[in-house]
Order: sequence, then C-alpha cells, then structure tokens
Amino acid sequence: MTTTTNATDITDETLAPRGRDKIEWAERAMPVLAAVRERFARERPLAGVRVAACLHVTAETAALVRTLAAGGAEVRLCASNPLSTQDDVAAALAVHDGVGVLARAGEDRATYFAHLAAALGHRPQLAMDDGADLATLVHTSHAALGDALVGGTEETTTGVTRLRAMAREGVLRYPVIAVNDAVTKHMFDNRYGTGQSTIDGILRATNRLLAGACFVVCGYGWCGRGLAARAAGMGARVLVTEVDPLRALEATMDGYQVLPIARAAALGDVFVTVAGNRGVIGGPEFAAMKDGAVVANAGHFDVELDLAALADLAPQRRRIRPSLDEYRQPDGRRIYLLAEGRLVNLAAAEGHPAAVMDLSFADQALAAEYVLASARELAADVHALPRAIDEDVARLKLRALGVEIDVLSADQREYLRAWTTGT
Repeated sequence: MTTTTNATDITDETLAPRGRDKIEWAERAMPVLAAVRERFARERPLAGVRVAACLHVTAETAALVRTLAAGGAEVRLCASNPLSTQDDVAAALAVHDGVGVLARAGEDRATYFAHLAAALGHRPQLAMDDGADLATLVHTSHAALGDALVGGTEETTTGVTRLRAMAREGVLRYPVIAVNDAVTKHMFDNRYGTGQSTIDGILRATNRLLAGACFVVCGYGWCGRGLAARAAGMGARVLVTEVDPLRALEATMDGYQVLPIARAAALGDVFVTVAGNRGVIGGPEFAAMKDGAVVANAGHFDVELDLAALADLAPQRRRIRPSLDEYRQPDGRRIYLLAEGRLVNLAAAEGHPAAVMDLSFADQALAAEYVLASARELAADVHALPRAIDEDVARLKLRALGVEIDVLSADQREYLRAWTTGT
C-alpha cells in the first residue's frame, strides 16, 4: 500500500511493524546516541526547530531522527541515495513516530529530487546533509530558503568537499559543521564501517570467495584504508591506486602494492572505488579488465565509475542476481557491475553496523545542537566540530564498552604546559 501526503511519501505503511523491530535492534547497539537522546528529551535544545534531513534511510538513521525529535525538532527526512532506503524503516518512522518521510527504495531521479524539494518545503532552520544535495538546492533552485536556514551539518567526505567549494567561492549562505571531519566519525565510521559494510555488500551481491582474489582499492583515504584491511583479512591480495603521494606512501608502508589504475586494471578480480572523485575507472580501464571482473563503488556518488563508457564498451547487459548486472563485450569478456554503480554497502547490503554509526550519529545530533546555539558567532563557512564534543563522544563510547583510561595528574598537566622542563 502506497502512502503519500504533503509531508510523507513512502512505499508501504504496513511494513511499519517490521521496521520498528529493525530500529529497536539497531538502537540496542547505540548507547552513546541513547545517552544524547536522554539529555535531549530532558533539555529540549531543538524545541520548535524545523529540520530537513537528507540521509540514508536506514534503521541507524531512524535512531538519529528519533533523537532529534526527542530534542524537540520537527524533522522531514528524505533519502540521500535512491537505492539505500529501507522501506520498512521509512514506514516505521512515518507511522509510529509521526516523522515526515519522503523516501522509497529504488525511486527514480525525478522522484528523488521531488523528495528533496518536499523536505525543504517547511522552510527548515537546519539542513542535515549526506552529500550536500540539500545545500546545493538551497544555493540554486531554492535560494529563497537560505534566509530561513540558521545552519547545517554534513557527514560525508564528498559533501564536505562540495561545501568547501561553495565557501571558497563566497556563496555559502550559512555555517555548516563538517561532521565527517570529527575524529569519532571518519576514523571509525569511514574506516571500520565502510570496510566491513562494503565487503558485506560485495559478498551478498556475488557470493564470491575473496581469499586468493586480487582486490583493487581505488583511493586510500579513511574508507580505502578500512576496505583494504578488511579485504586483506579475508585473504585477498590487495592492490591500491592513488593520486596522493602521501597516501600512496602510507599504503606501501602498510604492505600493499601500489599501482596506477591503468596497470591494476588488467590484474584485478574485484575493483572498488572509494576516491570521492569522478571517472576513477573509465573506458580504458574497463577495456583492460579480465573476463569476470567484478566492479563496485563505495563512494557517495556513482560518478566514480564511468558507466556510460562501460555501456558503450559492453552493450549486452542482463541482471544475473539482485544487485549484480553482467556487461558482455563483443569479444565475449564479461564485467560484473554491483548495485548499478551506487554505494554497494547500502544498495546491496544494510550499510554500516549500528555500533559504529552510534558515534557518527551522536556527532550529528550534537553538531545540530552546537550550530543552532552558536550560529550568531559562526561565519557562513565550513566549521569543525569542537574537539571537546568529539572527546565527549569518545568517552561515552568507552564507558559503554566498559573501557577505562588513565587521567593526567596535576604534575603531568603542568609538564605539558611548560617549556622550561626538558632533559
């Protein structure tokens, strides 16, 4: 059953009970966000604040939205990727929590942008982005909304890159907190979350054995680091491609072979792009791949793969398994594309585990509180999440894990402040 209202457009509201169970299961692994929610419910720091959130509509995201609502926010949620929406979660948020949800799994491009526009339809004071699509609309086709916006948050590398480009050009109209740059976000979500969930998506889509395979990781940022480590842990032989000499050197010192993509293309059995740029794998690379090569993308946008070049090179296409399409070249060689080139960890699997999203979404909730409280002092620029908030999130997670750490003594604190004491 389809449900459509001015503030809600979901696939089937009868899926809500199943979605509620899924959210409950995720929240069991999110104690930090639970602690934030408990305080938010008590203090109501977001009372009456209209929030437009463009995020992956998953059970973990639902836990964040419920936390914002506990703090008093009026949230409209739309998907940040057409293939990442979990319809049962969308239904649960709409039916059981009264959230305006605009998301359908597999929605087409026109619907996707209509949902973005509808999320902006209640003149939000806070834009919560995953890829900066809301921010882009506010600065283009919905420019009048910029006057209502107090601030924003962004949790992806790709989105932060786009927002910094706006700031450099002097067009960014409100302060944005780069949640992705928080240590408790990128060092854990990007590395451990992307590493595990990308492997999960590949295995679900292909059921291939990775042990002994040549696994090519395109990009050695935090996501690439995590993916390379997990692939190596599965027994794969990992190759890394990079354009940054520092990251390439790090990958080499981490024990991986580093090659240009033009050379790696003929060697790989599995390719995954996590570079945050367009055309990472293009026509010449597809043409050089061996028969049976598997190609996936774990970057935010599907532009990391030149899908038009792949279609020109291999015009015969068929769906073999869910999330797995075969492209056959005239000479008979086959390339297998996963999840239509979109985020494989979300389109072919369920995204990051809740335990790591606990950190990221605690950062998101606290960044929302911070930017709203500090907006008058913050310039229209991209800002870091304060270190104190970052550390508080880490302390809460350690406490939940039962981990204790040392505390500096007064003498040690003084030593760190002084310059006269040395050898």
